[in-house]
Amino acid sequence: MLGDFTTDRHEALRREVADFAEREVRPRIPEMEAEQTVHNELSRMIARQGWMGATIDKEHGGMAEGHLAKTIIIEELSRVSGAMGAMVQASQLGVAKIIHFGNEQQKERWLPPIASGDCLPTIAVTEANSGGHVLAMETTAERDGDDYILNGHKVFVGNSHVGDLHGVVVRTGPGSKGLTAFLVESDRPGFALAPQQRTMGLHGFSFGELLFNDCRVPAANILGKEGDGLSVAYSSSTLYGRANLTAVSLGIHQAILDATVDYASKRELYGKPISELANVKQKIGQMYSRLMTARITAYHAVHLLDEGLACDAELMNAKLVNVESAMDSAREAMEIHAAAGLVKDRPVERYLRDAFHIFAPAGTSDIQRLRLAETAMGRTRTQWSEKIVNGDPVAPAMR
Repeated sequence: MLGDFTTDRHEALRREVADFAEREVRPRIPEMEAEQTVHNELSRMIARQGWMGATIDKEHGGMAEGHLAKTIIIEELSRVSGAMGAMVQASQLGVAKIIHFGNEQQKERWLPPIASGDCLPTIAVTEANSGGHVLAMETTAERDGDDYILNGHKVFVGNSHVGDLHGVVVRTGPGSKGLTAFLVESDRPGFALAPQQRTMGLHGFSFGELLFNDCRVPAANILGKEGDGLSVAYSSSTLYGRANLTAVSLGIHQAILDATVDYASKRELYGKPISELANVKQKIGQMYSRLMTARITAYHAVHLLDEGLACDAELMNAKLVNVESAMDSAREAMEIHAAAGLVKDRPVERYLRDAFHIFAPAGTSDIQRLRLAETAMGRTRTQWSEKIVNGDPVAPAMR
C-alpha cells in the first residue's frame, strides 16, 4: 500500500536518514537524557545534512523533494530520537513562512543558508496569556521610521535556544488585520532568551521563551505585508505544523512497537517468551494495526499536499490519528514491559514521555476534532492548502 505513495528515491532517503540516525544520534541519547538541555552540536550536524531544504526549491539550494520526503526525514530521526525529529520539524515550520510569504530578497538571503544547514529558523506565535488563541496575543511592534520596535515575549518556541532566525507574529494594530510577521535575527539588540526549562521529554530539543525589549527590526524584515500575520500563523500551523508533528509521532510509534516486540520476544515466563501469551499477542497486534493505519493516514495527507490538492482535513486527521495512536501504543507498551518499563536502561519510558509532548502543538486532539466537525458540517471558511499551493498565501482572516 505504501508503494502508492513512496518512490525509490523516498526509500533511498529513508535508508540515508536511518543510517545517520543510528550512527550519529543514537550514541548521543544517554548524554541528552542526562543533560536534559538543547544539544546544539547534534542539531547543527543534522542541519548540515541538507535535510532542512526538503521543500526548498533547487534555485535556492534546496532538495525540492516535497512534503512526503520531509515526513520520511522527520519520521526516521524520530524513530531514534523524538527530540531530534522535533528539532527538524520545528525548523521546517520556519522554512514554511519564508517559502510562502517571503519576498524574493528574503528568499535569496535566507533560504540558501537554511538549505545548507548554516541557519536554523523558527516560528514564534504562542504567548503565555493567549495560548492557542492567536488573536489574544499581546506582543507588539510599533513603527519608528524605517523600523519597528518589538516588545513582549513568546513561549513554547521550537528550537528557541538553537535558532538563528525567528519568525515572530506580533500585534501592530487592532483585530484580525492587526497582526504582522517579522523575521528577527537572534543577535539583534533587544532580543534575549529566557533560561531553558527542563521538561518531561524530548531531551536535547528546546522549546522555550523569546524575550523582546525594545528590539528594533527593520520594516524590510516584514513577511508579506503589515497585517498578514494571521495568515502566516495559521497557514504555517496547518500545512507544516500538523504534518511535521504527525511525522514525529509516527517515528516514535515505530520505535515503541520495535522495542516492545524485542522485549516480548526475549522476556520468558513459564519457559517461553511472553510474546507467545495470547494477551500479549493481542496488544502487539493492536499496536501494529494502529501503526499501519497511522502511517497510511500520514503519507496520504502529505501526498495530497505534494500533488497540490486541498487537504486541510486530511492533515488535521493525520495529526489526530498519529498522536492518539502513539500515546495509546505507548501505554500498552508500558503494560507489556510492566515494572521493567520504568527503568532508564529501557527506551520505552522515553518513548512514552516523548509521545505525550506532541499532543498540544498545532492544536490538541480536541481542536482537531472540532475543526473536522466544522468540515463535516460544511462550515469551513478557509482551505489553507488550496490557497497556498495556488500561490495565494494571504487568505481571509479566520475567526
